[in-house]
Amino acid sequence: MVEFALPQNSKIIEGKTFKKNKSSKNLKLIEIYRWERDSGKKPRIDKFYINTNDCGPMMLDALIYIKNELDPSLTFRRSCREGICGSCSMNINGTNSLACLEPLEKNTKTVKIFPLPHMKVIKDLVPDLNEFFEQYKSIKPWLRPKSKSIGKETLQSPEDRKKLDGLYECVLCACCSTSCPSYWWNGDKFLGPAILLQAYRFIVDSRDKDKKERIEMLNDAFKLYRCHTIMNCTKTCPKGLNPAKAIGAIKKLQLEN
Repeated sequence: MVEFALPQNSKIIEGKTFKKNKSSKNLKLIEIYRWERDSGKKPRIDKFYINTNDCGPMMLDALIYIKNELDPSLTFRRSCREGICGSCSMNINGTNSLACLEPLEKNTKTVKIFPLPHMKVIKDLVPDLNEFFEQYKSIKPWLRPKSKSIGKETLQSPEDRKKLDGLYECVLCACCSTSCPSYWWNGDKFLGPAILLQAYRFIVDSRDKDKKERIEMLNDAFKLYRCHTIMNCTKTCPKGLNPAKAIGAIKKLQLEN
């Protein structure tokens, strides 16, 4: 008889509760996923009651306040605070986003924060993005001009430059890829929305001379065609980009190639 069991560390238990000022009228409850890979303990949900007047207006400000004032062991990535580096990507109330771009007051009285879904967790809100960036590396994300133009400036018309709008702004936060069910189940083979968006960015760049080779590299049942255009990626992108449109354009180029 077949027996089914949940994977180890898949059951989340109730954690600690932190409340600095019980008399505050502007309390917001923030529930945060906590887990450390080497601790041997089950993941837990810690509850933090914070006064929204004590921190800045964004979710990242709330996390920094919690780390500084309530629990210094809380671990998360951050850097620019301006939505440029993509470091603070996480799942906030069920939607992947950047904590530095997510207004604190936009959310309900209770905010639930988890690491990016279906990624291995290193600690707390820090996912393991090694495989994600290995996939990025596989598309050779740099310009490959003709050999005779190496060392010289490669000019580009305003019209050709405009084709890169909506592509170059991607900050590789992985919000779109980790919202895609196809990437959840085939993450080792399917490149995912973020990487395919970047692949298309170099395909349409007039300064790159390996367009045909790049298109042929993506002609694979898993690398490209696991996308079923359910649009989760476009809906969740914190930069307002449209990876699904870029993937559709690559598929069209495959037919023309």
